[in-house]
Amino acid sequence: MKPHHLILMAALVAAPALAADKPKPVTPSSIIESAPPSVWRDVAAEDLVVMTLADGHKVVWQLAPAFSPVHVANVKAFARAKWWDGSALIRVQDGYVTQWGWPDEPEPKYPDSVKAEPPAEYDQPVTGKLRPLTYRDAYATQVGHIDGWPVASDGKSQWIPHCYGMIGVARGLNPDTGSSSQLYTVIGHAPRHLDRNLAIAGRVVSGMEYLTARPRGTETLGFYKAAEERTTIVSIRVAADLPKEERPAFQVFDTRSPTFDAWVKARANRKDDFFAVSAGALDICNALPPVREKK
Repeated sequence: MKPHHLILMAALVAAPALAADKPKPVTPSSIIESAPPSVWRDVAAEDLVVMTLADGHKVVWQLAPAFSPVHVANVKAFARAKWWDGSALIRVQDGYVTQWGWPDEPEPKYPDSVKAEPPAEYDQPVTGKLRPLTYRDAYATQVGHIDGWPVASDGKSQWIPHCYGMIGVARGLNPDTGSSSQLYTVIGHAPRHLDRNLAIAGRVVSGMEYLTARPRGTETLGFYKAAEERTTIVSIRVAADLPKEERPAFQVFDTRSPTFDAWVKARANRKDDFFAVSAGALDICNALPPVREKK
């Protein structure tokens, strides 16, 4: 056998070994999978709400009392009074929002503890807790995270942006601030023009598909016209009030951890086999901290 044939055969034998030795790229998914337990923060049962729909599906929300305390208090008051039981999903506007509450006026009498005309809570003074992203944002001078939440800021005030899955408080025309009797969640591209114009009370952490995969309303703004088009809400309950065996439990990535920093970097600079070009940037609504059900 000629020497150059031996060299070629050796190269062919070595090629699979070299390919096997090539390190796998660090990806957002691999960072989550290998994250230590210490980077996952428990969500308090007092801040979780369970919405049960007539078709048997459940949607779980996480409330944001640090950002909209009065609206969150109203949400809990409505839930604890069983005020929403029998209400419905009343609006599904394609690429925009799904909204729920009582479809007709007047609404049932509010629980005594509900503040019918709460403060706006569209934003709040900066707290100095923001861990900023280093990428430009079209709607704010700075964006980042505070205690597991996406946050935008103009340097003087801060607010939760209208990202996918965020839960906002529906309202009428200004100066109405909404009582939290009707809520909505973003089901499409983030309508950031709504930032600082409506209060954000929380976000959906489970069951989002049961709010997005609904027939679109055919009336103006996606409202349903007929009662049979709506999905009835059987109940809305604060998780802390449920029997222990029925309480959902969720955890959110610690946005102050080096592991989260690595996840953000990997999201902005994709090295997965699929990507030919890495963006080198990250939108705040594409940097929503990972959430998982606690087993």
